[in-house]
Amino acid sequence: MKESTIRSLELFAVPPRWLFLKVTTEDGLAGWGEPIVEGKAATVRTAVEEMADALIGQDAGHIEDLWQTVYRGGFYRGGPVLTSALSGIEQALWDIKGRRLGVPIYDLLGGPVRDMMRVYAWIGGDAPAEAAASAKTRLEEGYTALKMNATGALEWIDTADQVAKAAARLASVREAVGAGVGIGIDFHGRVHKSMAKRLVKALEPFDPLFFEEPVLPENNEALAEIARHTSVPLATGERMYTRWDFKPLLSSGLIDIIQPDLSHAGGIWETRKIAAMAEAFDVAVAPHCPLGPIALAASLQLDFCTPNAFIQEQSLGIHYNQGSDLLDYLVDPAVFHYRDGHVPRLTGPGLGIEVDEAKVREMAAIGHRWRNPLWRHPDGSVAEW
Repeated sequence: MKESTIRSLELFAVPPRWLFLKVTTEDGLAGWGEPIVEGKAATVRTAVEEMADALIGQDAGHIEDLWQTVYRGGFYRGGPVLTSALSGIEQALWDIKGRRLGVPIYDLLGGPVRDMMRVYAWIGGDAPAEAAASAKTRLEEGYTALKMNATGALEWIDTADQVAKAAARLASVREAVGAGVGIGIDFHGRVHKSMAKRLVKALEPFDPLFFEEPVLPENNEALAEIARHTSVPLATGERMYTRWDFKPLLSSGLIDIIQPDLSHAGGIWETRKIAAMAEAFDVAVAPHCPLGPIALAASLQLDFCTPNAFIQEQSLGIHYNQGSDLLDYLVDPAVFHYRDGHVPRLTGPGLGIEVDEAKVREMAAIGHRWRNPLWRHPDGSVAEW
């Protein structure tokens, strides 16, 4: 048996809401991945365990063939659970390959195109004063770009007051940070088409960096109508999987920025293929990543070899990270040292990080059962979160 054949796959559900995967070869070389659907960690764990039947005993270096085997070998394919499970496996295989060869993953995908990558930080607060204070704190931490939710829960058709509140909140943040700071606005798919048209018009005067997921991806055809009401770039893609999901969106010409998630969309190489498709349509890439350190490292490996990647989401200090944060699981947290709103190019082999396995095992004994909130409107009907 070859030393590079896959010997084992081991999974760890760790706080606050992540699932880590360790893949080990016969010669003891290990790689890490992050196969997760937020709120469905146990479901994805089962999917990875089922996929392991096709992986154990196979050469870990045959990444494309293993991806095709797992993806195409099942009659049912795609979607968040199966593709996220495959994404984490694929990340771990690239980590192994990079470590075996002693180079970062981006060196295996054409080499670096930049020395550092711009990142943005989340800000919160429902009131204008709270949002402005949160923005100022992030600027003091060195960030040059921020992202905030556009609104809370909205009715299918809501009031002018709700639109005015959203505008006032963004206005307060813009006043607090000045014109030189990018502010991404996340509609989070919680806004229906009719209200999205009103919101983009009301928010545009405050120069957002982009409008993210102005409608749910199943309603992407509405992007054409929304685009008629604003010149702000439109972004979407965090809930889309593989190049086949992105193909009609890119062909439509309706989008300015795609946001594939490397733990959902198919992994590092699949997302690099998606990014190349986007480049051909003159579309920018901003990978989605409100996740853990492995997903962030995978995203940065993509960013450093992808010309049309322009900014990276990261979860340090995000509101979801209660009890644990992404630096807690690294041997050397300095690899994600942000300077002037950028992270320097990772230079270590593979993913460029060292996972603290002892910490992972300690926290996996605690585990998690994270679920996203369930919102309801005042009349009792379910609202989009």
